[in-house]
Amino acid sequence: MTSISAPRVLLDGRLAGPATVVVDDGVVAEVLDGASADADIVLDSGILAPGLVDIQTNGCFGVDFISASDDDWRLVSDRLPGTGVTAFQPTYITAPLDTLLTGVERAGAVFGSLRGAQAMGVHLEGPFLSPLRPGVHDPRYLVEPTPERVGSILAARAAEGTRGVVTMVTLAPELDGAPEAVRRLSEAGVRVSLGHTDALAAQVLAAADAGATLVTHIFNAQRPLNHREPGVPGAALYDSRFTCGLIADLHHVAPEICTLVWRAAGGRVALVTDAIAAAGMPPGEYELSGIKVHLGEDGVPRDAAGVIGGSALTLDRAVRNLVGIGLDEASVLVAATRVPADALGRTDLGRIAPGARADLVWFDDGYHPLHTWVAGRSVFEAGSDAQASDGPHRLARERQPA
Repeated sequence: MTSISAPRVLLDGRLAGPATVVVDDGVVAEVLDGASADADIVLDSGILAPGLVDIQTNGCFGVDFISASDDDWRLVSDRLPGTGVTAFQPTYITAPLDTLLTGVERAGAVFGSLRGAQAMGVHLEGPFLSPLRPGVHDPRYLVEPTPERVGSILAARAAEGTRGVVTMVTLAPELDGAPEAVRRLSEAGVRVSLGHTDALAAQVLAAADAGATLVTHIFNAQRPLNHREPGVPGAALYDSRFTCGLIADLHHVAPEICTLVWRAAGGRVALVTDAIAAAGMPPGEYELSGIKVHLGEDGVPRDAAGVIGGSALTLDRAVRNLVGIGLDEASVLVAATRVPADALGRTDLGRIAPGARADLVWFDDGYHPLHTWVAGRSVFEAGSDAQASDGPHRLARERQPA
């Protein structure tokens, strides 16, 4: 059993404290009011929050998930806690369906061996997307969600070795066969998100009736908001059944629109990175599912045509960005923890509460990670790890045995 005392703690969606969190066998056993000088770990500044949860990331630290080796997966798992992330949902963008399912097999074989941040399952962002809104997705591989194709995804989800690995699918609800695909996937426990879509608002709302519950990177690669046709973002902001993924690098979506999203969909915005292999790396050339992407000095990855291809964002920086434009600190943290966890039905993650997995991150007052725990295990400490996040820090004071 380990106790951690902190001056401020994110509890029930608000910053409270001081408080002491007691961890036993990898889960939060109880949360006590007040600081404790006798705690095993005494944090003398900053904020203790749940570990961050990223439900859309294509890669980072030079690794593209669709082609990742076992060592690549472990490298990412080991380094993500330096950004405060303790749980992530790797994303594969559009490719031939056989390629995607082979990637699912490789992921299923390695997920259980990850030592740091834990994978929640695989998100297939494609190939059931609109050719009118492809972004950087290769139009050659965009296909309709026929019963046979959807069946192959569900078969992989049910197969030995990959059971439950496919956790989310992004699709365009206006495609032929999409309504039935949404129903089949959602009934099988796969979260369905709407993205890379030219759907009308009525089609978006019909998809929610069929079981869709998320919108992939709101405002990006979708029919835009119009005062007579609400489009995808208008429908998503209107309908409280949707969790809205938001890339808060302040390039994909302007700060003013981020604020409008916050006001319209408070409590159901999930911060995502949509990161690619360039995240955490210097400017240069990288790949996104075989597509060459250049990361410029402005920190934005683009393909040869200048189309933005994912991001180089880390989730702790997304938190700092939104706090920096004046949004409420507690609600920003909730959008990077509890909301994305709940969007995947993972009520054991994204919160500091009895029974939740003891995934914790200690931030300094500027929201730079100082120490990260996964299931109660220390997996990152600034100043003692080469992958530490940038910024000032003060180390925890650990109680010494008598």
